[in-house]
Amino acid sequence: MNLDYIIVGLGLAGIAFAEELTKNNKTFVVFEDNSQNSSLVAGGMYNPVVLKRFTPVWNAQEQLDIALPFYKMLEKKMQKKYDFPMDIYRVFKSIEEQNNWYEASGKKLLQDYMEVPVLANQNQSVSAPLGYGKLKNTGRIDVNTLAKDYRNYLQNKNKLIEECFDYADLKIAKEEIVYKNIKAKNIVFCEGFGLQQNPYFNYLPMKEAKGELITIHAPNLKVDFLIKSAVFVMPLGGGNYKVGATFNWKDKTKNPTEEGKKELVEKLNTVINCDYKIINHVAGIRPTVKDRRPLVGKHPKYKNLAILNGLGTRGVMIAPTMANKLFQYIENAKALEQEIDSKRFAKYFTQN
Repeated sequence: MNLDYIIVGLGLAGIAFAEELTKNNKTFVVFEDNSQNSSLVAGGMYNPVVLKRFTPVWNAQEQLDIALPFYKMLEKKMQKKYDFPMDIYRVFKSIEEQNNWYEASGKKLLQDYMEVPVLANQNQSVSAPLGYGKLKNTGRIDVNTLAKDYRNYLQNKNKLIEECFDYADLKIAKEEIVYKNIKAKNIVFCEGFGLQQNPYFNYLPMKEAKGELITIHAPNLKVDFLIKSAVFVMPLGGGNYKVGATFNWKDKTKNPTEEGKKELVEKLNTVINCDYKIINHVAGIRPTVKDRRPLVGKHPKYKNLAILNGLGTRGVMIAPTMANKLFQYIENAKALEQEIDSKRFAKYFTQN
C-alpha cells in the first residue's frame, strides 16, 4: 500500500490533520488503539477569555476564526450537530473580581465576549451571592460524539487501522517510511500522552496533567449556561451536567479515583444547593507542555517524521489551526512560528 501519510492517534489533533489531508486530496491511514482518551474526557468548551485573570487566551481569535467553520464543516459532513453555543457565567468571589471584570470588558480583544453590567443570581439552586460575569459568543463542542462518528467514518472509508502502532516495525528511508505493508511519504504522530512511549519524540518535555470529571443528574438545577466557579458545571440536556475538572500532576494513570471524585464533589457543593446524583466518572491525561504551547514540527534527524501534540486544555480551539500550520510546513515549507515549533526543544534531543 502506497500512501502520502500515516497518522498515529485519533484525538482532536488526529481528526484535524486527517481533515487537512482530505481537503488537499492526500491519501492516508490512521492507526488508533484507544490507549489515550484526553479528547474524550475534555469539557470541549471554546472560550477566548482566561477566566481566572480575565485576559485573552493566546491567539484566540485566529484559532476561533478557523475552528468554528471547521466544526460546521464536520457537522455538514457527518449530518450531526457537534457545536452547541452556550454562554458562560463566571461566579464572582469578591468585589475586586467584579471591578477587574468591568476593567477587562473594555479591552478591544475582549469586548465582543464579556458583557456588563454584572448579573444578579436569580437561581436558588446556585450559590452566587456576588453575581456573575456573562461571557457570550462561546460554546461547547461535543468531542465525544464527534470522535466516535469520525472513527466510524474512517472505518467505512477503510482508512482506520485499530491496532497499537509498533515503533520497532517502522523503517525510515530518505524519501519514504515503511511500516509493515505500508509505504508513505510522511508519518504524523498525534498521540497525546502516548508521546512518552514514542522513541522518536519522547525527548520533548511533556508536562502531563491528569483530569477527572463527573456527570451528574440534577433535575432541579435548571440552567442552560455553563457555570464557572470552583468547578465548571456544564449543561448537557435532560437535567444532566458535566462537572470538572481536577488537575493532578503526579498520577499518570487513566483510571478515575475516589480522591478525584471527592475533590469534585466538595467543590461542586460550594457551587450548587440542589440534590443531584453522580451518573458517570471519567479520567484522562491532558497532553500539555511546560511552556503551554503546542508541539508542531519535524523530527530533528528524520524529516519525514512529524508531530502534532501538546494541545492542552483548549484542544477544540487549537487543533484545526495547528493541523493547517503543520500541513503547510510539510508540504509547502511554510515556516512555523518559533513558539509552536518543536525545534524550540532541540537541546533535549540526544541522537541515537
